[in-house]
Amino acid sequence: MAQVTRQGAVGVALALLAGVLAVQWWPALPPRWSMFALGVAALACGWRWPRMRWLAVLLLGVAWGAWRGSLAMDARLPRTLEGRDFAVVGKVVDLPQARVHDTAFQLRVERASLDGRDIPLRGLLRLAWYGDPPTLAPCSRWRLTLRLKRPRGMLDPGGADGERTALERGIVAVGYVREDHANASLGDAALCVDRLRGRLADGIAARVADPHDASLLRAFGVGDTRGLDQDDWDVARANGVSHLIAISGFHVGMAAVFGVLLARLPYMLWPGLALRWPRPPAQAATALVAAFAYGALAGFGLPTVRTLLMIAVVALARCRRRRVGGAHVLALAMVAMLLFDPLAVLSAGFWLSFVGVAFLMLCLDARGRGWRAFLHELTAGQLVMTVSLLPLGLWFFGQASLVGALSNLVAVPVVSFAIVPCVLAGLLLLMLCPPLAALPLRLAGSIAHAQWWLLQRMAGWPGAHWFLPVVQPWALLLAMLGALWLFLPRGVPARALGLLLFLPLLWPSLSPPPHGAFRVWVLDVGQGLSVLVRTRHHVLVYDAGARYPSGFDLGEAVVTPSLHALGIGRVDVLMISHADNDHAGGAAAVAAAFPGARRYAGEPEKMAVPMAPCLAGQSWTWDGVRFRVLNPPSARPDRHDNDRSCVVLVQGTGGRLLLTGDISRRVEPRVAAAVGPGPPPVLLVPHHGSATSSGAGFIATLRPPLAIVSAGWRNRFGHPRPQVVRRYAEAGVPLLNTAEAGAVELAFPAAAPPRVVARWRRRQARYWRE
Repeated sequence: MAQVTRQGAVGVALALLAGVLAVQWWPALPPRWSMFALGVAALACGWRWPRMRWLAVLLLGVAWGAWRGSLAMDARLPRTLEGRDFAVVGKVVDLPQARVHDTAFQLRVERASLDGRDIPLRGLLRLAWYGDPPTLAPCSRWRLTLRLKRPRGMLDPGGADGERTALERGIVAVGYVREDHANASLGDAALCVDRLRGRLADGIAARVADPHDASLLRAFGVGDTRGLDQDDWDVARANGVSHLIAISGFHVGMAAVFGVLLARLPYMLWPGLALRWPRPPAQAATALVAAFAYGALAGFGLPTVRTLLMIAVVALARCRRRRVGGAHVLALAMVAMLLFDPLAVLSAGFWLSFVGVAFLMLCLDARGRGWRAFLHELTAGQLVMTVSLLPLGLWFFGQASLVGALSNLVAVPVVSFAIVPCVLAGLLLLMLCPPLAALPLRLAGSIAHAQWWLLQRMAGWPGAHWFLPVVQPWALLLAMLGALWLFLPRGVPARALGLLLFLPLLWPSLSPPPHGAFRVWVLDVGQGLSVLVRTRHHVLVYDAGARYPSGFDLGEAVVTPSLHALGIGRVDVLMISHADNDHAGGAAAVAAAFPGARRYAGEPEKMAVPMAPCLAGQSWTWDGVRFRVLNPPSARPDRHDNDRSCVVLVQGTGGRLLLTGDISRRVEPRVAAAVGPGPPPVLLVPHHGSATSSGAGFIATLRPPLAIVSAGWRNRFGHPRPQVVRRYAEAGVPLLNTAEAGAVELAFPAAAPPRVVARWRRRQARYWRE
């Protein structure tokens, strides 16, 4: 009977997960009344026909996932109100991050008004306060004037989906604080865990001399990753230890063990206490309280919540004196998570957490006790986790670490059994007796320093950064089945054949173009530019997007991941049209990722990395495709920096493409004359469609069959300008805008006219995308 119950719990969890997950592939959500009707019908079906309970649970998952998704989308700022100034009262949540030019923070809305009228805006706002903002303390309440818009991200091959992340995290609007004399602090909220988190983080920083060591301990102790930079995360990803940097589920388990040991103390002092209150329920309750307290310090991240739910199930069972299996516990935790927050399935943490634990339960058997058994479980567990989560890592992040098993073999026991206990002791002493906290925290800092030194060396090993083309859903499923087959119990024949099911991960999703043809991707980099041009054996990267003062680098976040996702492992030429940040900011990141690329720039003297000048007359041919530089005519500095942009004509046997940078009408006639006879070229609209470019004569001379604008959504410059859009419309030229279409892919066949192959917002339509 118990076995049936366990199987029933696992079946319910999987059916509910399948229903919720199915909704996330829909391009639009149905009306909520239809989902309510579906839920009622599913309940009636399960009650009337018990044998159809799995179908009933699946339909309930569909109804519940769609209902919650619809509520979350309706909570967003209405489109008609975007770009307006709002008076908002709210509370600062999580830990604000003070940066060089601004402070980034989240605000939970308590009240919002527009033009003196209250509006029904509730939820989280992701904000920036530029200039010299006052100190924003966690849990402080503020009255602020905010310029807001709906969450909207960039969509590119292999890029992160910012709109999906906003939905999963409950972000209803993004924006910045406007200068206003009415901006004022309203005091602090009465009860707030984030205030304690901030104070403990400050206490760690004050007692650990090395700032980097302190940053690591703050991440281990209270989930505060503000002190870690991009290089730190690169080291963590290269070693496959990102899950250990912030508080992981295992750390919460250690806190629960601490609670168990704490509960034993009174029984050791007063043995007769067991006659009044049995020890197992007391230990279970204390473990749950300790785990919950530590989870609160972590900010209740998804792996933390999963572990808390599992501990809660075990604690409840122990209090009721029942035994529960690991699969049963994991299934009940998943059901609880899906019922509480079905949108958690949009998070990579949900899948890495539950799938990783499930594989450990399925593939590892306890082999006695003692140090040998412990070492076996430790080494085998790291191998299972590395192999089983490799497909998911490629699916979500586009990369995996082949040294992760060895790195985790070192990092997991050191972090879990040395660093975390010392940090926990330090945190407890910070709250009870601060002068005594320095000793355990300094010890933890020394251990963390030595471990990070080793991880930095291992990050340079071959295979630490392993990139593959974008993973297809069917290839992901086969690889997960292969991992399961590979780790089946001994005695199962041909287990090694499971490796064959990993091979589809290696297959490129896009074959290279034939001789004389080429493909082009105009990437969505917001208010900036980056274009990839691929012939059969060669690749040109033209511009690399911006790098912002916050440190967000589009060369690293968009351009390089897009190249990897498209199966491009080598760049032959990196050409930066000119030195404006929106074109050149990401150049250093791309150059570092592809150091073998030849580099050219219109303003090489202003570039962060050495580059040769691009000059009119330069040309080369790749695989039957000719590249010809039409501008600038010389390397002599000019007052008009935009007019020094490298202009490149790409000509295959079937079509042409003109890359124009930010040239103005001043040089457009010369460029148009230099294009020469041939098929009308597809045109990259100069200067994002500004009023200083795209003259009527330029458009009339080129007669492009298609023009593409690379611009940011609701950008402050108003690009493309309405009069420029009208010029192209009057000339009969179709106009695509990356702000509306996402990345745009074009094919230039060898014996056919150019065509648009994909627009990423249309190609990957989901209900949460604008």
